[in-house]
Amino acid sequence: MVRKYSKAASKKVGTALHARKQGTLKSGPGGKGGKVKSRKQAIAIGLSEARAEGKKVPRKKIAKKKTAKKKKS
Repeated sequence: MVRKYSKAASKKVGTALHARKQGTLKSGPGGKGGKVKSRKQAIAIGLSEARAEGKKVPRKKIAKKKTAKKKKS
């Protein structure tokens, strides 16, 4: 079975979770936002940092656009 995420990516997530626990993880570009309190948000930050570094991380899922149906009259 092939790994979806690289070991380096999971290490990056672990670092982000640790920083959140310490209270030093900030949100937003360059950490200019407030403190991250959510575990999910910390994981997302870790994955996006790993993605930016070119680590093996699956792409973000993008919602498909719905097309309007024509009414028959």
